[in-house]
Amino acid sequence: MTIPLDQLTDAQADLVARARTIAQNELRPRAAEWDQRAEFPEEQFDVLRKAGMAGLTVPVEYGGQGLGTFEACLVLEELSAGCLASAMTIQMQVNGPPRVIARIGTDQQRKEYLPRVADGSVCFSIAMTEPQAGSDGTALQTTLRPHGDGFLLNGEKCHITGALRSDAFLVFCRAPDTAGPDGIGAVLIDRDVEGLAPIETEPKMGGRAIAEGIMRFTDVPVRADQIVLEPRKGSRDGARFLIRQFNPERCGNAAMSIGLARSALDDAVAYTKEREQFGRPIVEFQGLQWKIADMATAIDGARLLLWRAARTDVQGFPGIRETAMAKLAANEAALMVTSEALQLLGHKGYLTRNPMERYVRDAFGLGIGGGTTAVLRNMIAGEVTGVRVSQRKS
Repeated sequence: MTIPLDQLTDAQADLVARARTIAQNELRPRAAEWDQRAEFPEEQFDVLRKAGMAGLTVPVEYGGQGLGTFEACLVLEELSAGCLASAMTIQMQVNGPPRVIARIGTDQQRKEYLPRVADGSVCFSIAMTEPQAGSDGTALQTTLRPHGDGFLLNGEKCHITGALRSDAFLVFCRAPDTAGPDGIGAVLIDRDVEGLAPIETEPKMGGRAIAEGIMRFTDVPVRADQIVLEPRKGSRDGARFLIRQFNPERCGNAAMSIGLARSALDDAVAYTKEREQFGRPIVEFQGLQWKIADMATAIDGARLLLWRAARTDVQGFPGIRETAMAKLAANEAALMVTSEALQLLGHKGYLTRNPMERYVRDAFGLGIGGGTTAVLRNMIAGEVTGVRVSQRKS
């Protein structure tokens, strides 16, 4: 179930081969360890950083490789097939805030951050989700108020992926006295800024090695040169950008879902060829072959949708409709494939010494982060019909 290299350029195929070698030789052997320890895979990230994976999408002039969303997805699929946590350390570097900075940041912001992203010396997180703003991202309450020559940031964020390890954050906020899609913007905040409380974390079901943080801002000083997109009352530019900028991350999520599902299927197929019952290998039973066929078809279908999405370009980001379809298909493929694969292994798959139960736990998380499958369906329906129904109570 590996990536079909004959459909890639020589450079892309070489990139996939490099990522696969690292994933299988360096990442996979320790994947269970990081999950059990619930600890950021620092050594694995160092391997990936030295291999240049952190700077894949950073423009060449800032020390990166200048590649696109498609190449990032190729790499992320391979890395997650070895270790999802390690892939996630790269996800926010290649598809997260650095892409936003490269696209709409100031020259100063690019010069300050992008070279350090490229060499892996700075890690980024997106800080958007709030206790009352999850699927309804425009309900965020974190405010940016003018103060002297700058601004003050106040509010609370939750479920921020990688927050405990990140050095900098792209924080979404709003202008005072605004609501809904009105007055949304984004600023860059360093971890050591005054007014940011110690970051708290909560234990979670899957993705344990990449902690999610609770961030509280109390009169955090923000300079004018830290603003990426100024929140302005009466403007919906920030809300429109909020929707678009998550598309590379959603593509990366889909790629990791596919890589995870691929590993589950490969492990299950290997087991069914070895396991004998009733005098023959269980892979010969028609009922199990049908399951394997459905699993393989779901993975290949999701990959095709992802490749289509990753190759689109709408105002510098993958298209909304294509991306939502790709993530929906990949998330549901990961849930179905990991669950069926565990069933094929029977009780062995249920044991924690087997990676299958970890695959199942991780698949659930991927289907929540970056837009749940229910929200994605609303987005797709709106794109298909042209009828976009607000869920907000009037």
